[in-house]
Amino acid sequence: MKVQDFKWKKDIKVKEMLDSFRSLGYQSVELAKASEIIVKMKKDSSKIFLTFTSNMVTSGLRGFFAQIIKLHLADVIVTTVGGIEEDIMKARGESFSIGKFDADDIELHEKGINRVGNIYVNNESYMNFEDYINQVLQQLYEIRPRWSVSEMLKEIGMLLKDENSILYQAASNNVPIFCPAITDGAFGFHLYLFQQKHNDFMIDVVQDFGNILFTTSQDDKKGIIALGGSISKHHAILCTLLNGGADYAVYITTAHQTSGSMSGATTKEAKSWGKIKDDSDAVTVIGDATMLFPLAMTKALEQLNDEGLL
Repeated sequence: MKVQDFKWKKDIKVKEMLDSFRSLGYQSVELAKASEIIVKMKKDSSKIFLTFTSNMVTSGLRGFFAQIIKLHLADVIVTTVGGIEEDIMKARGESFSIGKFDADDIELHEKGINRVGNIYVNNESYMNFEDYINQVLQQLYEIRPRWSVSEMLKEIGMLLKDENSILYQAASNNVPIFCPAITDGAFGFHLYLFQQKHNDFMIDVVQDFGNILFTTSQDDKKGIIALGGSISKHHAILCTLLNGGADYAVYITTAHQTSGSMSGATTKEAKSWGKIKDDSDAVTVIGDATMLFPLAMTKALEQLNDEGLL
């Protein structure tokens, strides 16, 4: 294929634009391939694992993730605890604001504002989360003292009446959410405090490892869409490793393989572990998921909709 110039035209659709990316070069080619692989996952009736880190829920991708779950483009969710906290916050009416990367962080701290890149989160939002989650934990404890993380998150999702909530849509559509590092945030702190008052209260992370393993099997076609890295990405691909490896994989990350990190590890590297099959259809896209993922997924949704598959 020869390099071809991109040209804008009136009323261009995202699908047309991404199709033209195939001949632009560099990461545009990889992004176009990512969209094509997402379509193949769906057409092949794959069990699709969608993984993302909490900063993406801080951003405006949160409602898009919820929509994707509702449209049955994700069968298993794996994320980090900040994403759980902030999904609950937003479902409860909290709002975050756009700020600046080069803000005066000492001044923000004095004003009770926390910065995530160029997004601001007020301390008050965490205080309101604390009040709510303590009530929820008490309700859960009265039902029974021991829960796996995914069971607990499903119960919380059923309490949230927000169509844009990841937890709500997952609970409504029977999509399990796994958060293996549930203690790594404000939620974990409140779990700890609650357990000090009720020493028989237990959130079982080990049980959830078994639960995610049994979401799929050796016989299933398996696809992974991993946005960013961290434990959320690895928890999913470890599951696929133990179930024969993934048939399809799309990684979108700003990290690079030269660090040797999970965040920077490519789909190619994953084949050395057996996490992705040797003959899998896989791609790694380097760039910001808040820009690239909506483009790739919207093109896939347009195509699937045109073909009557949504």
